[in-house]
Amino acid sequence: MLHIVACIKQVPDTKIIKMNPKTNTMDRASAPAILNPYDAHAVEEAVRLKKKYGGTVSVLTMGPPPAVKAIKKCIEIGADEGYMISDRAFAGADTLATSYALTKALEKIAKIQPIDLVICGKMTIDGDTGQVGPGIARRLDIPPLTSVKKIIEVNKQEKYMTVHRKLEDGYEVIKSPLPCLLAVEKEINKIPYSPLPNMMRAARYKPHIWAVTDLEDIDRLQLGLKGSPTIVSKVWAPPKPEGGKILAGSVDEQVQQLLDVLMVKKELFQ
Repeated sequence: MLHIVACIKQVPDTKIIKMNPKTNTMDRASAPAILNPYDAHAVEEAVRLKKKYGGTVSVLTMGPPPAVKAIKKCIEIGADEGYMISDRAFAGADTLATSYALTKALEKIAKIQPIDLVICGKMTIDGDTGQVGPGIARRLDIPPLTSVKKIIEVNKQEKYMTVHRKLEDGYEVIKSPLPCLLAVEKEINKIPYSPLPNMMRAARYKPHIWAVTDLEDIDRLQLGLKGSPTIVSKVWAPPKPEGGKILAGSVDEQVQQLLDVLMVKKELFQ
């Protein structure tokens, strides 16, 4: 029986979100909050492993109270339990501070039930760094397997698993001891519609919510802004593309006009 913990995050839908022209920051209120798409595939894969090998799937997130919705979405997918750490002390965390806080929460979960596998999405769509997963693995001192596109086998008796890790020109086969951490690609699976019983359970479900005081052996200097060495000096929206130009005249004249435009662009980038 496996105990798999999926680390997830609630993020703004970046297909809809807008930039505030005055502050040059993301206007998070302009877009609905959703479960990070990569993390949704991680939860789905955890549920598939549970069905194949038996066990329990827990999900863990850090965020404000509304992030409970992301946990409920995971319950819809098929997760069994949900944990959230929520406290003002976590606010403003970069990837370093986030991985520290989640690690402390994972250590607490492991005391409730030992963890065989940690799984998360390749990255979050609001940050695109892909650093939190490996950061957790480093703090837990377990192998990080990134860009995982397929799970071949999980053998809890002999404590190893085999996966395909995505490369630019193919994939490599990795055999890793358990426990380990997987950061998965979207292509690892397709997420089906949630069955009605899962949706009904999710609507009633109340996750375990912990404050910073509920975590053990915590160093507050490694939390939130205090524990975040990353400094964003400036954020701005990219300029809108120009309208373009219609070439006129004969074919030879149009070719010459195009060459003139290309030469100007070339000089700009030299």
